[in-house]
Amino acid sequence: MKAEDPARAGSKPKIDSVPFGTAPDGTPVDIYRLTNSHGLGATITNYGGIVVSLLVPDREGRLGDIVLGYDSLAGYLAKSPYFGCLVGRYGNRIARGEFKLDGQTYALTQNDGKNHLHGGRVGFDKVVWSAKPVPADNGVGLQLQYLSKDGEEGYPAALSVTATYTLSDQDEFIVDYLAFTDKPTVVNLTHHSYFNLDGADGDTLGHLLTINADYFTPVDNGLIPTGEVRAVKGTPMDFTRPKPVGADVACRDPQIVFGHGFDHNWVISRNREGLLLAASLVGPRSGRMMEILTTEPGIQFYGGGWLDGTIVGKQAKAYGPCHGLCLETQHYPNSPNQADFPSTVLRPGETYRSRTVHRFSVEEK
Repeated sequence: MKAEDPARAGSKPKIDSVPFGTAPDGTPVDIYRLTNSHGLGATITNYGGIVVSLLVPDREGRLGDIVLGYDSLAGYLAKSPYFGCLVGRYGNRIARGEFKLDGQTYALTQNDGKNHLHGGRVGFDKVVWSAKPVPADNGVGLQLQYLSKDGEEGYPAALSVTATYTLSDQDEFIVDYLAFTDKPTVVNLTHHSYFNLDGADGDTLGHLLTINADYFTPVDNGLIPTGEVRAVKGTPMDFTRPKPVGADVACRDPQIVFGHGFDHNWVISRNREGLLLAASLVGPRSGRMMEILTTEPGIQFYGGGWLDGTIVGKQAKAYGPCHGLCLETQHYPNSPNQADFPSTVLRPGETYRSRTVHRFSVEEK
């Protein structure tokens, strides 16, 4: 790794905030700027918990923004494919917008054809969270809280959620979730940044991706898992060794056709519980490297194939196909309807905990 840039070394971690606009219901929205002792920075708004920017150095020590999004709140309010947000109450898809729990069937909002996606029409990405800076032993933190009411988007139970973002002095961007419920419900929380480690200049097809997974969950043409857990060996889904994101994206494998590229869940290879390496990504031009560690059992790799150039984001850049990619740590899609998948049921007296760490470094040429 390149020696630390003296211009970015030795400062104290800090956090400040400024107004960022107003939500549709009139609630004021703020944006928080986090900086660690090395100069890495994250700007986060309490509208949807959106990570608006994430500044990380390249191999020359130059800071660059590695996430897609907008310069103002207006963009996120008008049209956003979940740029940088907190996702809930259930990340990813639930088939037909329904599930059965303890003998009762619950009907959810159908906002992805006949299916339910990312918490519904007004999921956690479209609400204003209460926010406050919190102490962090190894950097600076922002705590966001939201109470999801019983019946919201069709989900049972009142769910109390805390999401904490930490920018550590080990150059890690950490997302911690904590949730409690007053009645049985299902929960699957994730984070949805679109990453481009070369600074959103061009697409990510040349990025080198490794996923620590020997299996994935195949989908039907509606992107609902079939229930099968299939080996990646011999398929385009094999990222067990570093491979360019675009190596197989144009092949005619049915899974690639269904996902318009990659939009699938991988089963993280685990030999123990707790925090474990799930994936690593390298931007070859910038040298930036991101390792993702998580406590979750799965990771959704979405290659950004549905981006079509109609969204004009930060600095007036049009986001075309594969301009950014998502690596969403999660439980499997449609788990409430698949008894053999890891359970997403949360009951009173239980605590939902989830941690994902994005660890940044650089690779030399």
